[in-house]
Amino acid sequence: MAEIRLDNVSKSFGAVSVIRDISLTVNSGELMVFLGPSGSGKSTLLRMIAGLESIDSGTLKIGGVPSEGLAPGQRDVAMVFQNYALYPHMSVRENMAFGLRNIGLAEAEIESRVKDAARMLEMDELLARRPSQLSGGQRQRVAIGRAIVKEPKAFLFDEPLSNLDASLRVRTRVELAQLHQRMNATMIYVTHDQTEAMTLADRIVVLNQCRIEQIGTPMDVYLKPASRFVAGFIGSPGMNFLPVEVLGGGRTPVRFGNGFELEIDAPVPNPGRFELGIRPEAVRVVTQSDGQQQNTTEAKIGVVERLGERTLAYCTLDNGSELIAQDSGGSDIRPGDRVHIALDPNAVHFFDTDGRSYQHH
Repeated sequence: MAEIRLDNVSKSFGAVSVIRDISLTVNSGELMVFLGPSGSGKSTLLRMIAGLESIDSGTLKIGGVPSEGLAPGQRDVAMVFQNYALYPHMSVRENMAFGLRNIGLAEAEIESRVKDAARMLEMDELLARRPSQLSGGQRQRVAIGRAIVKEPKAFLFDEPLSNLDASLRVRTRVELAQLHQRMNATMIYVTHDQTEAMTLADRIVVLNQCRIEQIGTPMDVYLKPASRFVAGFIGSPGMNFLPVEVLGGGRTPVRFGNGFELEIDAPVPNPGRFELGIRPEAVRVVTQSDGQQQNTTEAKIGVVERLGERTLAYCTLDNGSELIAQDSGGSDIRPGDRVHIALDPNAVHFFDTDGRSYQHH
């Protein structure tokens, strides 16, 4: 296990800046996820830690050792790639042992490490097979096993589940979480899939346009997003955003474009125009009899998504503003229905014109 520390790290390809002055610390034994859309810089940042991309400026320490100038093989990290990168003519056992033979490790030690890794990944019976005889999930397990036998200071995963089908991705994700619990190893995991990030991470680094938007636990970034980008990117579906006017007064009301006013108990910005964010689970479809209660307004349903345990209603307010509301799994709402929706006044966020959360000011 080892702490990984980046201080003021930057990287450019020609005139294009891809990493801008990033500083972060991955704690020893932590599973940290780099999350962001394509082009956000997450894979480049991982490759800089691995030594596959150079660092233009700033410092990198792995286990307290200055590492920005070290060759990849000297950094004592193991990387698992999206494409597995297995040798097709070698058996699983040979694939896992290959790197250890290259550094001259004793055969008895190699065999011991390979057996231990195979047992940990529950693939003892696969050791004699070749990659062509394995499923995608089994190949990915071999790639992970090849990293484990190196006994590195840290594991680096670059979108390792992207090539798997949906059900296999879920199963392998659970296996990775169990592996981390057993090994208590330092791991960095890169993904664009926010479900993977939420379910695997001790902490998430949300990247956007080559810079860090927020670092926090999964529930921190979900419940307390630092920016409009984080609020929209985390969650499925993402947060609703509506233009509002914050009015003055005691229990400060917020006026929506359709004239509906919502009283907020939590601290709100000074009077003015903002963007209000609220997650779909905090917007409920209510019955007509409940429609007269406080904090409800009318909306027309466009699309209905039935997801089994819940129903999502894509609604439009009278002024044209759109938002997603949630109803029970057994809901009988239909497209075209006019319904009342209730907004939870304790679950709102405000974002300024720069997209920063008012709560993080």
